[in-house]
Amino acid sequence: MTEKRTIDKPLPRATPTSRPFWEGLRAGEIRIQRCTHCATWIFYPRSHCPHCLAREPEWVVVDGHARLHTFTVAHAPTAPFFADETPQLLAVVELEQGVRITTTLVDVEVPQIRIGMRVRPVFEPTDGGEGVLLRYAPDEGAS
Repeated sequence: MTEKRTIDKPLPRATPTSRPFWEGLRAGEIRIQRCTHCATWIFYPRSHCPHCLAREPEWVVVDGHARLHTFTVAHAPTAPFFADETPQLLAVVELEQGVRITTTLVDVEVPQIRIGMRVRPVFEPTDGGEGVLLRYAPDEGAS
């Protein structure tokens, strides 16, 4: 079971375009965009579809299950705020919808990490409850 953590780090700032994504994380759900014209899945949040340029994509709640696309192990902290997380397990995961999200792996040791492994979302509250960060952990229940 994932232990409950809080994070006292610099937080991403929501923009009018990205606000639904961050609000979703606080609600315990992952919201990504899909184009209402061509059905392309979109991440990072944008005001238009990068494929057909249609405006106002819709927000869709997804389960967030993914596969590990790539990762790196940062032995030196990427910023002083992250010194307590070394080594940092920086990763890109690919959701079932095909979008890729940059994240951090948690609840895993480096020798266990494999490209293509199934991962599941972990919602980590920040100190003070101001936000939630999306992390990923191995999905032991997946085949």
